[in-house]
Amino acid sequence: MAKIDPTAKVADGAKLGADVFVGPYCIIGPDVTIGDGSHLVAHITIQGVTEIGAGAKIQPFASLGSPPQSVHYKGEKSKLIVGRNCDIREGVTMNTGTAGGRMETRVGDNCMLMTGAHVGHDCIVGNNVIFANCATLGGHAEIGDFTFLGGFAAVHQNTRVGEQAMLGGVCAVRHDVIPFGMTDGTGQLGGLNLIGLKRRGYSRDTIHKLRAAYREVFLGEGSLADRVESVAKQFADEEAVQKIVTFIRGAGKRRITTARNQHEGD
Repeated sequence: MAKIDPTAKVADGAKLGADVFVGPYCIIGPDVTIGDGSHLVAHITIQGVTEIGAGAKIQPFASLGSPPQSVHYKGEKSKLIVGRNCDIREGVTMNTGTAGGRMETRVGDNCMLMTGAHVGHDCIVGNNVIFANCATLGGHAEIGDFTFLGGFAAVHQNTRVGEQAMLGGVCAVRHDVIPFGMTDGTGQLGGLNLIGLKRRGYSRDTIHKLRAAYREVFLGEGSLADRVESVAKQFADEEAVQKIVTFIRGAGKRRITTARNQHEGD
């Protein structure tokens, strides 16, 4: 049974799972679902059509499920879906989707969003993603599993960041970042997220192949398209390298972020 502080306002229609705690001065809208064992500390607003997975820990002044910050939003009943066991710190904001996008914003399981982080409308955030303080996603951004966003990092709308990338603090990411890539303060690639690869148990052989593939793709001769196809053939049996190849081949509205000293023509 949920425990609700007498100062909290929970609208009729809201669905609270077993052992949910709703602390002082929280406001929960009628279309909100909160999973079992979630803990809302105090002064939290959850509105819109919003689903919060089991085991969430939400700190004061978070605002979840608020309307999209988009001039094209016309009040459509879009969604915010947050996965299980997320740690949502003070002042975090997440918006619902839009009719011009996916009609939903989605955050995966086991994510940590530190103070002041923001997830814009129609974004997709994978599992085990960490947002440091005030990291921000523009609308329609896609963030892969196990990615780390440094403090005050800002990801431009419609930008993809591949799995297990690391975005440096105070960097502006305007173009797609490859899986396992690491950006510096300029927003350009400064190499691979080697520490992350080691922590997740990638073998020395795999890391060696990833580094060789990175050098070929971003520092080699010829066009980017030709270099990618060359790497695809050289490392056809290496799954991690193929993830980078597939990501680049699937480029969307943004071009691929390049290395600091890559050819300007790319």
